[in-house]
Amino acid sequence: SQRPRQGTRCLLPFSLGLFQAALLFFFTLFITYDEHSAAPTNSEDAEHAAKQLHSTFPFFQDIQVMLVVGLGLLLAFLPRYGLSALTHNFLLLNVSAQWALVLQSLLHRLHHGKALLGLHSMLSAEFAAVTVLISAGAVLGRTSPCQLLAMALCEVPVYLASEWLIITRLGVLDVGGTITIHIFACYFGLGVSKVLFGNAKPTVHPKETPTPRSDLLALLGALILWVFWPSFVAVLCQPGDAQHRAILHTLLALSAGAITTMLISILLESDGKLSAGHLQNGSLAGGVAIGAVADMHITPAAALALGSLSSLLCILGFQFLTPLLAKKLALQDRCGIHNLHGLPGILGAVASIVAALVAPGDGSEAARHRQAQWQAAGLMVALGGSLLAGMLVGAALRLPCLAPPPEPLCFEDALYFKLQERAESPPPHHMQPSPTATPLRTKAAVP
Repeated sequence: SQRPRQGTRCLLPFSLGLFQAALLFFFTLFITYDEHSAAPTNSEDAEHAAKQLHSTFPFFQDIQVMLVVGLGLLLAFLPRYGLSALTHNFLLLNVSAQWALVLQSLLHRLHHGKALLGLHSMLSAEFAAVTVLISAGAVLGRTSPCQLLAMALCEVPVYLASEWLIITRLGVLDVGGTITIHIFACYFGLGVSKVLFGNAKPTVHPKETPTPRSDLLALLGALILWVFWPSFVAVLCQPGDAQHRAILHTLLALSAGAITTMLISILLESDGKLSAGHLQNGSLAGGVAIGAVADMHITPAAALALGSLSSLLCILGFQFLTPLLAKKLALQDRCGIHNLHGLPGILGAVASIVAALVAPGDGSEAARHRQAQWQAAGLMVALGGSLLAGMLVGAALRLPCLAPPPEPLCFEDALYFKLQERAESPPPHHMQPSPTATPLRTKAAVP
């Protein structure tokens, strides 16, 4: 049967209703707008607030398109799980962002008993939600919405603590989230997957094989992400020269990565044809790697080289490392987040260490060495802390009350959606059978 289990039918709406009611109560009591930005007291303040809004909100809109449309379509490569992938991605984005707003308000934004809400706090909450969306890719199709919600509620506070330690305490330079977002999200998701599924050898589910139509949707999502990625990297940069450098470096890395992806994909495939999976992931790897050095004083050639190397690493990971990890460690990574976010993220972190040492700047040699050490420490904290936290959360997600999907119904939209049968249009009048003719039997469309 493809009807959802009774636990899911009761637990999911109850959890969502309780969550939204609790947040509504919290927002009513504690959340307010920043009075100085909401109602400027003079013309200079009003002009400054308008400039800040007009400079930030376009970036924010680009990121929204990336997360809702681009990433949602990228996850729709499973032919019978596209509706679920898009919807669960959308649900996790909203739940995680609201939950991050609450936690940020409690930790950083309390002011005279009120938490001040602004566009920057919304942007920070979106970044927290990104980590959940990436991590969910490792367990895509094999987890219930209740398990994904539980993972989001656990991951967001861990991410905020990790970001505070890496950026605020260690002073790591990572304007595009290579270390704090991509590496953290990747190894958190892999930790969840490893413990959640145990030592069961990964097997190819009969519904996992993409079709040309589902691959086309996923490639469209990848292209949307590719177009808007510079906004994701540059939004938190200082306006002016640093932001300009970040945009240019990201464009160069993405462009070099796209060309390298097509080149390597053709060489690796035995028949010399392109792989849709390589295109969907390798073309984005440059954007992941460049984030840690995007606003640094690196050369354009360095940005091109980093984009090419990250795409090469991503495709080689899909081709050789993923099968090896599945065989030796029984690691399940359905979306290949280790190849798109983990390997390019580590490459970008290493590049930031090198850039801190050799890139021109105003600091002394001792200061550059110290910054390089902090970059390395940030990499270790993000990688080790996220993996450990992910494994703990994965153990919690094995609770039967979270209604994991039965194995025969994994990767199946019909488990969560009411799918309408395809309506058969009536034949033209001259083709309608006579009353004495034997009626034709029509087969109901299989969802």
